Amino acid sequence: MGRAFEYRRAAKERRWDKMSKLFPKLAKSITMAAKKGGTDPEMNAPLRAAIINAKNQNMPKDNIEAAIKRASGKDAADIFEVNFEGKGPHGVLVFVECATDNNTRTVANVRSYFNKCGGQLLPTGSLEFLFDRKAMFEFARPEDLVLEELELALIDAGLQELVEDAGTIYVYGDYTDFGSLAQALEEQKIEVAKSGLQRIPQNPQEFSEEQLTEIEKLLDRIEDDEDVQAVYTNIS
Repeated sequence: MGRAFEYRRAAKERRWDKMSKLFPKLAKSITMAAKKGGTDPEMNAPLRAAIINAKNQNMPKDNIEAAIKRASGKDAADIFEVNFEGKGPHGVLVFVECATDNNTRTVANVRSYFNKCGGQLLPTGSLEFLFDRKAMFEFARPEDLVLEELELALIDAGLQELVEDAGTIYVYGDYTDFGSLAQALEEQKIEVAKSGLQRIPQNPQEFSEEQLTEIEKLLDRIEDDEDVQAVYTNIS
């Protein structure tokens, strides 16, 4: 697949690791999930997923519990979701999801990242229709797993695509089927390593290594921001 593919894959994994190891970001995702669907993980699939993601990054139990309690506290309403859409170097499309308690600060910061890297923010809604929102689950393939059987077990739960890559399995479905897919995987005794809602580009684009190097500078700046929860691009 070439060096460009390996570069993109390594860069993607590096960005994920850098973001997911930051406990404040994980805590925000837990609080937001609990605020939306309740503080009981058994009744709130997105919250279960957020907790699993946090545990897989070795987030202390006390931190997780504090993030859940914060959802029903007086400061919970101060944290809200906001999205930004922009165009970066070489025309790359960037969709940014944030959780913030100060929209003015977040807008100013994100705009500055784009401006400093030769990009620009776009009006809200400019890119929404160019990305499909999907539920995603990732886990290592168990030795005794029969893919065909797992696929059959997940179809009724909303499975759209099941992909295996180097011993790792990725399960995709519509974002509205996140809860049913999460439950179906639990019933199959699958230990999910990562899960959540992702935005998948409908028309991914190829970029050269030189272009990717410039693009990564923008993505690194954005993802270092404490208010940023996730960043999606149309990079192939």
